[in-house]
Amino acid sequence: MVAKLVPLVLRNLGRNRRRTLLTILSIGVSIFVFAALASLPMLVDQILRDRANSLRVITHSKVSVMYQLPVAYLHQVKSVPHVEAVSAYTLFLATYRDPSVQLPAIAVTPENFRQIWPDWGLSEATEQKFLESRSACMVTRALMRQYGWKIGDNVILHGTMYPIDLQIKIVGEVGDRAPGVVIIFRSDYLDELIGRPGKVNIIWSKIDSSHSTQQVMADIDRMFANSADETQTETETAMVKNRVGEMSLMINGAKALAAIVIFAIALVAANTAAMAVRERRGEIAVMRAIGFSRDSIVVAILGEGVAIGILGGLVGCAMARAGFVALPYLAAELGPIALQLKMSARVLISSFAVATIIGAASSLVPAFTATRGSVARSLRPVG
Repeated sequence: MVAKLVPLVLRNLGRNRRRTLLTILSIGVSIFVFAALASLPMLVDQILRDRANSLRVITHSKVSVMYQLPVAYLHQVKSVPHVEAVSAYTLFLATYRDPSVQLPAIAVTPENFRQIWPDWGLSEATEQKFLESRSACMVTRALMRQYGWKIGDNVILHGTMYPIDLQIKIVGEVGDRAPGVVIIFRSDYLDELIGRPGKVNIIWSKIDSSHSTQQVMADIDRMFANSADETQTETETAMVKNRVGEMSLMINGAKALAAIVIFAIALVAANTAAMAVRERRGEIAVMRAIGFSRDSIVVAILGEGVAIGILGGLVGCAMARAGFVALPYLAAELGPIALQLKMSARVLISSFAVATIIGAASSLVPAFTATRGSVARSLRPVG
């Protein structure tokens, strides 16, 4: 029965092409907005999954990550039982070319890099080049693609935290599992430029086993208790969750806004479907009189709604994919967020399913309403 109704569905969709097109576009725009808003919580979930099995713990100032610790702490942390390797990094916020283009960079102690961050996809050859040159840097693939950089290029960053120009040379890439979209360079080079060595923001420790995590964190914080620079040590996952907690209002707002957008466009689609069916009540009555069953008419009207929903979903998903690709170029002021936001397969499937459901649900009630009652009563307006 369904196959026989396809020509009828296609003909009805083409009756008022402007209305059909506008309905498809309205659903497409709503799905575009829904996909964009739904991708923010998905990004946070992906970051948490990536850090779930980390054997790294993070030590920073008890006051805030932005407060610095003496670099001498690095050697003391290395002596804690179950700590296999340590490294430290200092935040360096900078601009590139345009003052509105913010690029985060981190200055790290070059030793033990691959041992502490084996999941960053750093090759042994790249690590060796990083160790050999004080002005060497490594860049995440997303930044390499956005700016068209290649290995061997020189890049100049203009510091915002420190009034210096940082000239660095790209010697390799790090993978997409690195924390954020960043440029990584050597801390001894930064100390040389600012003339103020001996301070770091974070100390990273690679531990031997997840069973040692709590003991290591307690030992480190106990070591520096009651000192001028007390510390707080936490797991990598806990640190991400804390930062996510600070963004919880924005994330919950994105979820609520996505739901509101979908609800609003569902009402619009339902009203449009009801209008289209109401205009054809006489025709539907004639169809029933010449032998079309109520179920077949409902299926035909439902098919129109589903077709519009599917087309709207395709349009919205295509717009979202194109938008995420273009976002780093159109909204450079968003910095690393623009580079990290991606439309996952889960969001893509969810968005398409939502569009299909909107199309089906918006036509279901008008279809049942239009076929309700006796055939004779429905034919009276026709006569």
